[in-house]
Amino acid sequence: MSNVIDQIEQQIAKLSSKAVKKNTGTIRTVADGVAKLDGLSDVMYNEMVQFPGGAIGIALNLEEDEVGCVVLGDVAQLKEGDEVSTTGKLLSVPVGRALLGRVVDALGRPVDGKGPIDAKESYPVEKIAPGIMVRKSVNQPLFTGIMAIDSMIPIGRGQRELIIGDRGTGKTTICIDTIINQGRINKVGLASGDKNFRPVYSIYVAVGQKQSNVVRTISALEAAGALEYTVIVSATAADNPANQYLAPFSGASIGEWFMENGMDALIVYDDLSKHAVAYRQISLILKRPSGREAYPGDVFYLHSRLLERAARLDGKGSLTALPVIETQAGDVSAYIPTNVISITDGQIFLETDLFNQGIRPAVSVGLSVSRVGSSAQVKVTKQVGGKLKGELAQFRELAAFAQFGSDLDAKTKAQLERGARIVELFKQPQLNPLAIEVQASILWALQKNYFDSIEVKHIVTAANSLKDHLTTRQSGLLTKIRNEAKLTDEIEAGLKAGVDEWKATFAAKK
Repeated sequence: MSNVIDQIEQQIAKLSSKAVKKNTGTIRTVADGVAKLDGLSDVMYNEMVQFPGGAIGIALNLEEDEVGCVVLGDVAQLKEGDEVSTTGKLLSVPVGRALLGRVVDALGRPVDGKGPIDAKESYPVEKIAPGIMVRKSVNQPLFTGIMAIDSMIPIGRGQRELIIGDRGTGKTTICIDTIINQGRINKVGLASGDKNFRPVYSIYVAVGQKQSNVVRTISALEAAGALEYTVIVSATAADNPANQYLAPFSGASIGEWFMENGMDALIVYDDLSKHAVAYRQISLILKRPSGREAYPGDVFYLHSRLLERAARLDGKGSLTALPVIETQAGDVSAYIPTNVISITDGQIFLETDLFNQGIRPAVSVGLSVSRVGSSAQVKVTKQVGGKLKGELAQFRELAAFAQFGSDLDAKTKAQLERGARIVELFKQPQLNPLAIEVQASILWALQKNYFDSIEVKHIVTAANSLKDHLTTRQSGLLTKIRNEAKLTDEIEAGLKAGVDEWKATFAAKK
């Protein structure tokens, strides 16, 4: 008997009289990935909510008598009457260098089969964008490797440059080429041993894309050796709308870690049209009032609070954003395009007509603009490409008049011929970004009329031949151009000798 009493006394001693405060509620209804909850009186907006079976949700609608919660995960296991509880935490994602070279979902969980990610830190998915006083002006270049963009619509570190165009015009290609170019620059810069070199790490956010397209992108980056400097956040078309809505914000948090730790990062949102559609789905299910094109009224705020997180910070690093928007039949006046155009620092507009004519990348020089990039352009590009945009604009105008078949004077014919050569020169195959020193050399040759005697149909071949000649025979000169970032008398003399040598050999081959 005494043993039983002893055991009871031991059990009583172990009991804690400490009261635990816990905010719990029940599921009222669950459907279409959204749960309506009862009894959660003390819940925050965007707070994580714990469901039975380990599933989590985010509280998005805080109403008087119920809470609208988006479930991240399988809703099939949830039913009416299930108990739910608040966590007191906002949704966070793992951040840091450990994510480089990995493919993760909207919650930062690995989906590439390479095992767990050993991340030491995590950042909240939603963060307030940096204020005005901590920002610095954009005056450092970010090279895309695409000659038409780097010479005429330059992008700076900390800029937000929109890439906009119809489906199938090469928007994703430009983004992938830019990421590949950062990988190539990183390798060259880190190998040089330059203490002042700042690598650019990339985050590619795939929203609502086909899984096959994401796999193709991963393969392209891996083949080019750029995946080791890249984080891929994937929320494919098969994912629920909640994951597609969260993915860009998760990507922004991953990019912010690099920025706040004194590094430079580039983030691609591919694409925000599908992101807005996912947000519309969630909003309609949550019974939020809809506005224009059935989008909720806060869709502008959705994209502005996302894109404003890209910046160049004083004493820290930078985050450059390349959001992608898909238009319908070239209509840039639709709701989502106009919203995003007004938030960004310029746009690169891709035209279907140019693409169909074989002009790729199909960049419309007249409609594309970079509002801050020119201040971030290196001197050598300004020296060789300062007049190009004006010359191309003149060419487009003259070409329109020339279609009427009227007799043209010699000056007009010469302008048309030069314009046609510039157009051909800017043609560039995908997954083949050019180093800035190679671009400058080719544009210098154009400026000095080396291509004038070559037929228009042979310009692309001639440009590739010049590139090969310079990289194999004049590598020291190219290194000097890259380091100096401007044309000196010595460099110009070297370029003249090198291009003269190429011209003689190219003419002999023909």
